[in-house]
Amino acid sequence: MSQPLGRAKGPGPTPHSFLFVSPDDEQKLKVGEFITYPVSLGGGQEEPVLSRITERRPVRLYPNAFSGDPQVDPNRIAAMVGYQGRSSELFEITAEVIGYYDRQLKDFVNPRVPPRVGTPITLAENTYLSDVLSRCKPDDTGAATIGWLLSRPQGEVPVAIDVGAVVSTHLAIIASTGAGKSYTASVLIEEMMRANNRAAILVIDPHGEYNTLAELPNAKQLCRDGYRPEARIYAPGDVKIRVGTLERGDLRYLLPSVTDRMDYMLGRAYRQAQNLSRQRFNSEDRWTRAELLGVLDRIDEDAEDNFDKGTIQALRWRLESTIKTGKGQIFDDQEQTSLEDLFRPGRCSVMQLNQIDSREQQVIVAALLRRVFTARMRTKNGEVGPDSDYYLPYPVFILIEEAHNYAPAGVDIVTTGILKKILAEGRKFGVGVGLISQRPGKLDSDVLSQCNTQILLRIVNPIDQARVRESVESVGRDLLAELPSLTKGQAIISGAAVNTPMLCQIRPRYTRHGGAEEDAPRAWVTYADSALARQREQDSALLQPTGRRNRLYKS
Repeated sequence: MSQPLGRAKGPGPTPHSFLFVSPDDEQKLKVGEFITYPVSLGGGQEEPVLSRITERRPVRLYPNAFSGDPQVDPNRIAAMVGYQGRSSELFEITAEVIGYYDRQLKDFVNPRVPPRVGTPITLAENTYLSDVLSRCKPDDTGAATIGWLLSRPQGEVPVAIDVGAVVSTHLAIIASTGAGKSYTASVLIEEMMRANNRAAILVIDPHGEYNTLAELPNAKQLCRDGYRPEARIYAPGDVKIRVGTLERGDLRYLLPSVTDRMDYMLGRAYRQAQNLSRQRFNSEDRWTRAELLGVLDRIDEDAEDNFDKGTIQALRWRLESTIKTGKGQIFDDQEQTSLEDLFRPGRCSVMQLNQIDSREQQVIVAALLRRVFTARMRTKNGEVGPDSDYYLPYPVFILIEEAHNYAPAGVDIVTTGILKKILAEGRKFGVGVGLISQRPGKLDSDVLSQCNTQILLRIVNPIDQARVRESVESVGRDLLAELPSLTKGQAIISGAAVNTPMLCQIRPRYTRHGGAEEDAPRAWVTYADSALARQREQDSALLQPTGRRNRLYKS
């Protein structure tokens, strides 16, 4: 253990906290920093108890008169009146007990007793923190080293999160605009694509921010022993959704201004189309758009009420104008992008949904999530083989940007139900979900609370801070109080993927960042300069002799 920086004073304001006093001459005892004190476990065994600083309060400072003249250094006055060799400042520091690390349990055990008065308090050693903070060691299978402990110099205490825990218990990355959430997500993706993980990842990208992940195969830091990660960027419309996989609720959600009577007719036609598909293919999801419209026509022929005929025609028009299939369309009667193309160990797929209507985006994501969950469930239960569209023999991870658009608070849309189902049951079948949002206040609270690993960057909005406090149980109030003051790239990491919450500095990316905002003033100046240059060229041409001017005009 290092040299003591202070001595225990007594119990703190909570049952699992204590106070100690220190001059902190070198200003090492920051809020969020880790300290240790020894505890005897009996039989001569002694272990260091890890604690985190939650508050610091001055109990002795220079007298006000020493600092009254801004032109005079208070240290000089202190020396003149006999303060030499004595610390002029003294701090009372509050620390929260985490516990001693049990190697068998692989977890911290709280000793339930605060340190005795006078117990020496030391700064936790780098090697000890590297050993106990992270559940995995860098370069181990399942480790994602996304940065280093914020209170220590770069690289001294690496922060490695447990990828297995992220996939099995789900992830939330929450931050205000510009705080670095997409940057952090990309760093995590890079780590998951390393040779020691080789994850199967799909990124839902509604704004086209993750296209630079196409550089993953060229990042030499990720390649090892002949392994090179793959990356596929699917432009809007490249991913095909077979019409037959859509549920009645998807169709109802896509169609504009559907009345209750239209909904009833849609239900009749949908069930009949499923029955036809079952008879022909022994499957309910092979019906086509044309078959659904044909069923509607037969219902129209049998209808005797003119009102029903008008309702059917209105419904038919909405289906034709909204659900379009064929070349260049997202929906198709026969084709659908195979799960093996989207998911494969060592491959990161990015599905760009920019330039697509928000309702279509939600239906696409809902249909895809249902299909993945069904495939993993049926594969794990041994119901399908390699020749099936629903064969997916390995766990997968789906990262959803702008998650509040797919599980909004207080509104039940087509994606909300399947997201909740995967978050509740996905662990059993190897379907992991990561949610990224800049507005946790607009994100469904049940969805957020089921993400058991959290990466929280700067959050300024009070409503968003309140939602995080309500939904994230593993982070203490002291760390949540840091949210507004975090700078870009600084994060609180907590939950199942680490042994204890900590402040982390996210490492630099290996690939370029694609989500940076445009520099508007620079763009304005560049455009104005080019316009001015063109105007000068035109003015110069007008001053040339007639023959020269004509040649310029012709050119």
